[in-house]
Amino acid sequence: MPFDEIKAADLEPTAAFAERMDSIDTLSSFRDAFNLPVDRNGRPVAYFVGNSLGLQPKAARGIVEEVMDDWARLAVDGHFDADRPWYPYHEQVRDELATVVGAKPVEVVAMNTLTVNLHLLLMSFHRPEGIRRRILMEDGAFPSDTYAVCSHVAARGGDPESDVVRIAPRKGEDLLRTEDIVAEIHRLGDSLSTVMLGGVNFRTGQLLDIPAITSAGHQVGATVGFDLAHAAGNIPLRLHDHDVDYAAWCSYKYLNAGPGAVAGAFIHERHASDLDLPRFAGWWGNDPSTRFRMHLEDTFIPVPSAEAWQLSNPPILSMAPLVASLDRFVEAGMDRLRAKSRVLTGYLHACLHEFLPDDATIVTPANAEERGCQLTVRLEGDARRRFEGLAEHGVIADFRPPDLVRLAPVPLYSTFEDCFRAASTLRDA
Repeated sequence: MPFDEIKAADLEPTAAFAERMDSIDTLSSFRDAFNLPVDRNGRPVAYFVGNSLGLQPKAARGIVEEVMDDWARLAVDGHFDADRPWYPYHEQVRDELATVVGAKPVEVVAMNTLTVNLHLLLMSFHRPEGIRRRILMEDGAFPSDTYAVCSHVAARGGDPESDVVRIAPRKGEDLLRTEDIVAEIHRLGDSLSTVMLGGVNFRTGQLLDIPAITSAGHQVGATVGFDLAHAAGNIPLRLHDHDVDYAAWCSYKYLNAGPGAVAGAFIHERHASDLDLPRFAGWWGNDPSTRFRMHLEDTFIPVPSAEAWQLSNPPILSMAPLVASLDRFVEAGMDRLRAKSRVLTGYLHACLHEFLPDDATIVTPANAEERGCQLTVRLEGDARRRFEGLAEHGVIADFRPPDLVRLAPVPLYSTFEDCFRAASTLRDA
């Protein structure tokens, strides 16, 4: 039975069901494309922290060594004569990134790191003028987002206390409601410059309604962007079709490009082709036909694409593993991965619901359409000690103080047996 035909009511929290699902998984071979750590007994761990650091694609080593060999063999001539020339190296991942985030190739670029990209994008899309100077973001966003937004506002002459508006869940709730976000956007109205929210919340795993939020922002004349660190490679995105203005993401989580790997950015083509849009400039965002004229061309002429937001030449060694990982995404297909993810995460949800004691609750939405592959569990009592019991039994998860355990079954390499193992181990802990 294909995964897209399996319903929530079909999910049985048993080891036999896990075995049956793994036996019919048409994507199971992708697990062999990644290096999986083993526990003290030599058994592969159940790895649930792809939302912090994705596993290493086995092909990454060869592509990195290819760069090292070209460097040793060609030195500076590797920019044009390497097997994968360094000068246009960012083009190696352009089409694949566009596929993963639902964009046109001219709308995406791999560059910098996530927070740097947020600053660069805010420079273009937060345009404080008159009363329109406020930024809406979620309360409890990933800290770097909060730091970036507040410091950016202050550097631009604004007041973070009044110009940064944070929307929080209702009292006693963990999740944001779409109707509350839309209502807040309309309340802010003409004072709102931009919306900048996390597409998938890093703590709760909640997937926000990107098209509804984008539409509401545009209705009041604001730009709308998203931090997709926990969404890119996790869920199918339709950034172009949903008319999102801008977005940024890292690639070391679900995109498996390695610690601190190069990040990505999206700029909708109507903005990417607007050569008059304010931005910070660097030589790699300049027209390639004049890029190497150096001192002979002292006027910045931006490329009419997202690549105009590049400041410097691409970090080749950081970008090489991303080539290997994106090949797997294109081969598997985001829609097939999402179909498996719904069932895989749904099965873990069913097991947790069945196994967990009354003092543990699942924070992530039960509705599969409102989440990616992460489930967050709140534990009472000595939550950290209970969490540490997972690692002792080969289940690698993530703890967020004071009481949250995050589990992310990644469809490229996680199995149904992993999910049963994690839920039963957490029950025993």
